[in-house]
Amino acid sequence: MIYITRRERFNAAHRLFRSDFTDKQNSEVFGKCSNPNWHGHNYELFVTVKGEVNPETGFLINLKELSLLINKVIIEKIDHKNINLEVDFMKGKFASTEVLSIAIWEQLDDHVKSLGAELHCVKLFESENNFVEYYG
Repeated sequence: MIYITRRERFNAAHRLFRSDFTDKQNSEVFGKCSNPNWHGHNYELFVTVKGEVNPETGFLINLKELSLLINKVIIEKIDHKNINLEVDFMKGKFASTEVLSIAIWEQLDDHVKSLGAELHCVKLFESENNFVEYYG
């Protein structure tokens, strides 16, 4: 079994808030991340896939194909968008990095299988200090 990772980047805005909370409650729980005028991040997305090396090609997966897949399924839908309002696969979901990483996994999983690999991990950096790893 071998693991290989592709990194992609995107920029997006979001707001952490619950509509059933008052503004005060949202501020107490989510702090500056609850700003009613949104805030943004320069995200880094690491998609790790696993499987066996193909003896014909010498690699697990063509990283160019994986990059094109990630861009089509995720980046084109989220880059320079408002996660709360404009991203179809986040509709009705809380816009935290944790929930976003799960949603990204759900979008990619079947597509990665169609390329002959298994999704192993979605790692999403929200900042240089904060990131989430999701293993399905």
